[in-house]
Amino acid sequence: MSENTVEKKKGFFGEFKEFIMRGNVLDMAIGVIIATAFGAITTSLINNILMPLIGLLFGGIDLAKWDIVLKPAVMNGEEVVSEAVVLGLGTFITAIINFILIAFVVFLIVKAMNKINDLKKKEEEAPAEEPAPEPTKEEVLLTEIRDLLAAKKDE
Repeated sequence: MSENTVEKKKGFFGEFKEFIMRGNVLDMAIGVIIATAFGAITTSLINNILMPLIGLLFGGIDLAKWDIVLKPAVMNGEEVVSEAVVLGLGTFITAIINFILIAFVVFLIVKAMNKINDLKKKEEEAPAEEPAPEPTKEEVLLTEIRDLLAAKKDE
């Protein structure tokens, strides 16, 4: 059977299963899940800790609700005739801080991984210290003769 026939027998779902079962796809899926969880943590850190502190520095305002109204809403009693046109400056600042924080953490992770890789490369490049070769019989005999001559000379 040719490869084409085998591929046709696998079908769409067979190919999909093969694609999903590859290791790099599973690694990517795990990365996406962890990134989603990390995103929730950073969003909470920014919205619940950093932004209130920054808002306190700016006079106690809630930066998430810091908007510039370009055109107010038109109301007819309680009914909204036309929505307000608003620049969500606070939401934008929150997104920028979120991005900077995530970029900083990714930078630290990449820096740590590069350092680990550099250490591994240095270990691989460093020649392993080979034990000194054992002396031959002639070298042992010559060393003994030298030592005997040195001992006679000292007497």
